[in-house]
Amino acid sequence: MDPALGLSFAVVLLMGVLISERASRTVISTAVLFLLAGFLLGQGMLGVITVESADPVVLILSELALFSVLFTDGMRVGVTDLRAAWRLPGRALVLGLPLTLVVTAVLAHYVAGLPWLESFLLGAVLSPTDPVFASAIVGRKEVPGRLRHLLNVESGINDGLALPIVLVLLAMAGGTEAGGWQLTEEILLGIVVGVAVPLLVLALERLPFLSAERHLEPLVTVSIGLLVLTICMATHANLFLGAFAAGVTIATVRPEFRDEFEQFGELVTELLKLAAILVFGALITPSFLFQEIPLAGWLFAVLALVVARPLALLASFLGTNLPRGQRIAAMWFGPKGFASVVYGLLVLQSGIELADQLFHLAALAIVLSILAHSSTDVLIAKKLSTTPG
Repeated sequence: MDPALGLSFAVVLLMGVLISERASRTVISTAVLFLLAGFLLGQGMLGVITVESADPVVLILSELALFSVLFTDGMRVGVTDLRAAWRLPGRALVLGLPLTLVVTAVLAHYVAGLPWLESFLLGAVLSPTDPVFASAIVGRKEVPGRLRHLLNVESGINDGLALPIVLVLLAMAGGTEAGGWQLTEEILLGIVVGVAVPLLVLALERLPFLSAERHLEPLVTVSIGLLVLTICMATHANLFLGAFAAGVTIATVRPEFRDEFEQFGELVTELLKLAAILVFGALITPSFLFQEIPLAGWLFAVLALVVARPLALLASFLGTNLPRGQRIAAMWFGPKGFASVVYGLLVLQSGIELADQLFHLAALAIVLSILAHSSTDVLIAKKLSTTPG
């Protein structure tokens, strides 16, 4: 890693930790801090962080962070959890996700002028959500539990659901060397590895002569993640779907391991995400925002936030008894999260004809989303905490 990048991350991380308690009561968020720091330290401003989108560190860091995100997301949504309270998250996923994708694609075609295939690819990139960028909503007990559960379960699953769509559309656009059957094999093999490895390790752990000490139990889960990562890389299985499947398997078979791993896993995931957001911010330059993206692109990015998800969730929640305030909050808090960052980078490095334009539009929507959602979560959380229901 570039020493300047490492030092920048360490300094910004220290600053973020030291102001985190005060920032949690304001419109400032850690994600915004790292995004702005990356922007200011990047080549377009101070030139401290000198990374390009094609640099190996960008893709490697992003892939590791997304693997960790999907692994921990999967552990939030074991089969038992889904059965216990599926109605609202199910609507958001089964109806809301594809509707968000379609509405975003329509906007990309008619507003940004993209061809239909690339429009649907952009819609798939921007359809997952990440409430980590709206942590005051999902992390505050004052906010109604029904809403927190809805956003947590939805975000925990939609990254994994959107990924196969991104991969298939990217292959159709000529962005991967894998053909249809090979791509299917990679996806299925990733799921098989993600299910088989945890089952095998957890079966070994149950043997009477094999037992981890209490304080080392989180490392059992870490070892499962590392095994899935390395096996997927060695076999060319899809490591992201492997990560998600492994997390779901652990949460379903041994939920107590999920609880042991939770704090450690969240910290590791947060570190990787923040490092990737810092690098992502360094890729955003003033010329990127104000010269390379036309007015139609800005209009698309705004509409993707204020129209696509709200319209999709409005249709999805028809006939439910979710209170109006919670319904509006769920419609608004669909941040374009970290998965979208990595999916956008995958498109950029795929070499398809419109890769640069797609990445520019995705990056602008993500930046606007981080700024808008991370700046309004505290205010709306306070409002929800004083609203009955």
